[in-house]
Amino acid sequence: MRILLIGAGGVGNAIAKIAARRAFYELIVVSDYDPARAQAAVDWIRARHGDEVAARFIAARIDASDPASVAAVAREHRATHVMNAVEPKFVEAIFAGARDAGADYLDMAMSLSHPHATDPYSQPGVKLGDAQFAEADDWEAGGRLALVGIGVEPGLSDVFARYAADELFREIDELGTRDGANLVVRDDDGNEIFAPSFSIWTTIEECLNPPVVWEKDRGWFTTAPFSEPEVFEFPEGIGAVECVNVEHEEVLLMPRWVDARRVTFKYGLGEEFIGVLKTLHLLGLDSTAPLRVRSASGPVEVAPRDVVAAALPDPAGIGPRMTGKTCAGLWVTGTGTDGAPREVYLYHVADNEWTMREYDAQCVVWQTALNPVIALELLATGAWSGAGVLGPEAFPAGPFLELMARPEADGGYGQAWGLEERIPSR
Repeated sequence: MRILLIGAGGVGNAIAKIAARRAFYELIVVSDYDPARAQAAVDWIRARHGDEVAARFIAARIDASDPASVAAVAREHRATHVMNAVEPKFVEAIFAGARDAGADYLDMAMSLSHPHATDPYSQPGVKLGDAQFAEADDWEAGGRLALVGIGVEPGLSDVFARYAADELFREIDELGTRDGANLVVRDDDGNEIFAPSFSIWTTIEECLNPPVVWEKDRGWFTTAPFSEPEVFEFPEGIGAVECVNVEHEEVLLMPRWVDARRVTFKYGLGEEFIGVLKTLHLLGLDSTAPLRVRSASGPVEVAPRDVVAAALPDPAGIGPRMTGKTCAGLWVTGTGTDGAPREVYLYHVADNEWTMREYDAQCVVWQTALNPVIALELLATGAWSGAGVLGPEAFPAGPFLELMARPEADGGYGQAWGLEERIPSR
């Protein structure tokens, strides 16, 4: 397996660091628009693991917005797999470049949505992933695999959905992805500051678009942003967090392969974060349409959302200032295999202190990066295989969860996942 990793930011950097401990691939090309950032990831691996491990990594420059650039770099390095680790606005270009190069493709976020023109808070317009699923037949006919949505959310929650359907439930009422954290970021004086732990560009896109819900008797429909608030109890000391509906790929993926009456995604944003997002929207600072701005050197065009992203701390660099844990998981309700009502929460928790110590990566980006590396290893060994545009639900969950939890000393990733039984509400 020869992997072209596109993006050496927070998540891409963490993917390289996690993969450095594994031996299932021949080469990883760490590529970025900024070649210095790609080289920094390779240099870190050399410093931590030595020249022998670093010899399986090289840095390269790439333009993720240009399918021809993606295809050219993939062909140059004979890439068998293209791993997309950049913002979702580049998905379609990278997707096309991988296809043109004859490589398999993986991503952690799917092609962007566009709200319904006249009824955005009731009907979906262009849904997340629609552009990719439109090409599913071509990918399948060519014998190529596009494994979409294989981060942590989407990704691990989708693996949990497959596991719940195959092993835990006879009938599923709801598959509810629920994410929350107790993370705090502080400045040099110890004051808590506003510093999103993930790309603010992506966060704005997810949180201000109309959330999508799926129900068996309605199909996909939308609601207003931040709708249906609920307090969800997260494990391992995180505690109660208010969660709200957010647009996310799980809702577009799970119903395609898993039978359930309802599928939702809710995220614990917090009152302050929701307030900031609402203000950005009110001021038009969430827009991606360029504005003409006067500067000392003359007029320039700049997208307001890009300005917001540039003004905030880089999520890849806030790890040393961060404390706490993040939890990603799936709440499932329905009828258990014994015929009785059952409610469970399947989850994984990442502790920032541990991820910083082990990988020099903050916990949110590290947790996101873990799952595509596991998936790549399963594809390399043949434990997972397929063709077409497929989500994680299309593959058996057992090999993924076993490899994830198996101790590193025994060839696994040493990341235990949890299954918490809860009292059914019916």
